[in-house]
Amino acid sequence: MTTSTTSSKHIPANVADPTILQRCYAYAQDSAAGRNVCQKVQMACRRFLDDLQKQQDPSYPWRFDEEKAARPVAFMERFLTPTKGDYTRMELMPWQCFVECNLYGWVDKQTGLRRFREALILVGTGNGKSTLMAGNATFAACKDGEKGADIYLLANSKEQAGIVFGECRDQIRASKYLAPRFRTLRDGVHYDAGNATIKHRSSDSKRLDGLNPHLAIFDEIHEYRDFKLIDIIKRKTVKRSQPLVMYITTMGNVLDGPLAYFYDLFTDAIAGRLAPAVGDRMFGFLCELDARDDIEDTSKWIKANPSLGKTLQLKTLVETWERDKKVPQQRADFICKQLNVMVNADDMAFVQPEVIRRNNRVRPAEELLGRRCYGGFDLSSREDFTAAALEFPLDNGELYVLLHSWVPRRKVELDQEKIDYYGLAMRGDLTIVDGEFVQQEDVYAWFCQMAKKYEIQAIGYDPANAVRLRQMLDAKGFDCQVVRQGPLTLNDPMKDIKEKLLAGSVVTNGNPMWGWYTDNVRISGKRQHTDKENWMPVKRNKFRKIDGFMAWLDAHAVNIQQNPAGMVYAAPSVRVINLGGLGRRR
Repeated sequence: MTTSTTSSKHIPANVADPTILQRCYAYAQDSAAGRNVCQKVQMACRRFLDDLQKQQDPSYPWRFDEEKAARPVAFMERFLTPTKGDYTRMELMPWQCFVECNLYGWVDKQTGLRRFREALILVGTGNGKSTLMAGNATFAACKDGEKGADIYLLANSKEQAGIVFGECRDQIRASKYLAPRFRTLRDGVHYDAGNATIKHRSSDSKRLDGLNPHLAIFDEIHEYRDFKLIDIIKRKTVKRSQPLVMYITTMGNVLDGPLAYFYDLFTDAIAGRLAPAVGDRMFGFLCELDARDDIEDTSKWIKANPSLGKTLQLKTLVETWERDKKVPQQRADFICKQLNVMVNADDMAFVQPEVIRRNNRVRPAEELLGRRCYGGFDLSSREDFTAAALEFPLDNGELYVLLHSWVPRRKVELDQEKIDYYGLAMRGDLTIVDGEFVQQEDVYAWFCQMAKKYEIQAIGYDPANAVRLRQMLDAKGFDCQVVRQGPLTLNDPMKDIKEKLLAGSVVTNGNPMWGWYTDNVRISGKRQHTDKENWMPVKRNKFRKIDGFMAWLDAHAVNIQQNPAGMVYAAPSVRVINLGGLGRRR
């Protein structure tokens, strides 16, 4: 890693407050060295410093404009007045300076327009994100050089959107300079000199037509279960020359929601794993405890709370933790929202979201060609989800899970599950079938197609509603094995799967459907015998499906039944596919 030699000597004289850039550079250099920050913040700061060096290359498309970088911070500190706490003036903390300087300072060398179009800011609760959002909204309305700027403060509920909007309005009213220049009304703030407005909207707002956002700030996106509002807003920004969409939030426990998707996407961006055309336009600042950090180690809490010692006091947080950790729901809430660790308070959850993410790894699918595997399917109701899975024992003791799902178009139209059906279909993980139910022939055709690539040793299944599919598979030469859906049959496979997941030994190639299904699994908690737990899987609620998990569980049950030693088979040298049956080794 190369570090920048930028210092205060290089700050141009026309910058209002040179200390702003000093704070930004110092924070970046300290954090790049790993001082009291998590790995993702460290990566973001290294990226910044590396980009400062890259800008010297004529072919590098971006440059860091120090004057533009300092401008929003100077504006907020000069003209905005804190509305909460014992503060007489606003002073942004080093991490806030770093965020603002990045968002506004990086520009296109040719056009001078902003580089970053999207930003994800993840900090623990109480770290001043509402103040930062309000400050950005006010700056965008009157000092960002955009005529007719429309700024939208967005949240999942009207109440939450109103909180941020109220903070923005109160800051303006409390400012001697800004108050006479803005009209602060109940439903909007107007800057008439620039024909700019600041408004708030929520997911259930009916007034979303005609929007043309210059700046859109989404608050607490961990509460969102779908992308509808986000997609609407992003589509509306195309008419602007340099729009900015910001997501500012704490962590949540909705594994299949927008935050989980953005978390991975922005992580890839700051790590340089995305194509420049995409990654170069995304800024991420993700504060959290690292995977190996002990939650009880209070010295690590600053990683998720960069304002610790300023707006937050460690003593207060420790007192809150000691009180809340004895109650499961409150303990989970503290860990999730204060330390930014995804956790589920449900005592009956099969595994925690962090465990699911641990197994969300990728290996080339080509490695599977010709390998032996075990199948499973779950038909459920034909008007609902149907799923099929293949489980491959790998050379290193891991399991590779190949999962596919089907859903009727009618169910997609109802949208009761609030998942990204069409995005999943484009990934190839889900097939949307026409009509009101899934045909068993679709599942049969999938297994036949898979048998051309892999050695399917046996297929486990729940016999309910599966007579016709079983007959078709038998006729083709598949070895179909009944997996009784009871604790005597499923206890051991369930426990074995959990051990594999806890060890991070399951490879899923990032299949979002697998993560969604697994996150929805709960343990029934009932006991069939006094001396043995009942590990029967049940779904969280009627809209949180587990069909894909059940298909995988059936495959795993057959695997450990027929392959108790966990043997790994090498790929065959020759495969023959016969029209009258399955291919076998020759």
